[in-house]
Amino acid sequence: MRRKHGHLRRGVSLHGLCCSLLPLWLMNDVSDQSALESHFHQSTTTNSANGGCYLKFCAPNPATAGSAAPKMQLSVKDLVESNCLSCVPSEYVCLKTHEDSMLSETETIPTIDFSQLTSPNPNQRSKASLQLAHACRHWGFFMLTNHGVSETLRDEVIRAAHDFYDLAEEEKRKYAGGQLFDPIKYGTSFNPRVDKNLFWRDYLKIHVHPQFHAPTKPPAFSEILEEYCKKSREVIGKLLKGISKSLGLEESYIHKRLNLESGSQLVVINFYPPCPKPEVTMGLPPHTDYGLLTLLVQNELNGLQVQYNGKWVPVHPLPNCILVNTGDHMEILTNGKYKSVVHRAVVNKKAVRISIGTAHGPPLDTVLSPAPELLSDDNPPAYRAITYRKYVQLQKNHPLDRKSCLDRIRL
Repeated sequence: MRRKHGHLRRGVSLHGLCCSLLPLWLMNDVSDQSALESHFHQSTTTNSANGGCYLKFCAPNPATAGSAAPKMQLSVKDLVESNCLSCVPSEYVCLKTHEDSMLSETETIPTIDFSQLTSPNPNQRSKASLQLAHACRHWGFFMLTNHGVSETLRDEVIRAAHDFYDLAEEEKRKYAGGQLFDPIKYGTSFNPRVDKNLFWRDYLKIHVHPQFHAPTKPPAFSEILEEYCKKSREVIGKLLKGISKSLGLEESYIHKRLNLESGSQLVVINFYPPCPKPEVTMGLPPHTDYGLLTLLVQNELNGLQVQYNGKWVPVHPLPNCILVNTGDHMEILTNGKYKSVVHRAVVNKKAVRISIGTAHGPPLDTVLSPAPELLSDDNPPAYRAITYRKYVQLQKNHPLDRKSCLDRIRL
């Protein structure tokens, strides 16, 4: 059915959409099975005044608890805009632990001045290189300032992303392919086929290098995205040169070893609608990213949190900065010296959050293993060799379970 002005047509029913709001004390004490079961077996029904919308509030069937989540019929955006939503559907409810609520508001991720890293002044370059090494070794995340990507272009690409999600659902679903390496893929959650529960997030994934792809709508989307991706590759290229030198390697080592001229660049545009109970669900659960480096820009809403010393550090980006994180394949290449750090995305009840990540890696069939120059008798290989393609498949074939996919290839 076509949606108009944020409402469903009269007679459209969401009957059977199961929701469950767990009180916070129950969310934090899942060991109380009797209380949990008692809460889960309560149910009520509510008829909306909006022309026949109907919601049933109940809990997941105990017989299917923990099984793979069912295929979603609605994007989260459409679910929210149906105006029939007064709670979080049960398949989106994430049982949380005490550690999930441990925040550190006093820490902040490091800042790297890109202009110093690329400065003709050797002293400035040396200082910035040391800062870059520290950020990659201890945090796996940093804010990049003075990067040369104009604020206008960043605003345009975020606005274009918003325009895509404002398209009619049937237009977006043209890209709802089921294959992992489809050039363009629109979907919801992370991987409903294996996820234990769904996540409060819609996504658009686009492979933009070595061949550029983009949706045909909205107008100007392709042109803006292509320009942004080109600028992103320029920034990544210079960052990887700085990282190579910080490891004591020749400046172009990573480029040559991994053939990055033909490397993979994937754009992931995340759409996190406002949530009626953000404390009971997640935009994305704790995970790490595959690839070497990811650049991230976002609109004015924050939601990224990075795990550091056992606590979650909310990221508050500086004005006009780009967020950068080291990925799993940087950790493999450096044999664990530079870390791929667990992070997550939380949601809010105020407004839509949009983030755009560009993940950069080698060609899909490149075999990744620790750099021989960084190995020794005292520092043997910590990861088995694996192609980039097979690693991506490995991550996508398993649920995001708070662990890095790296755990599956450690020696």
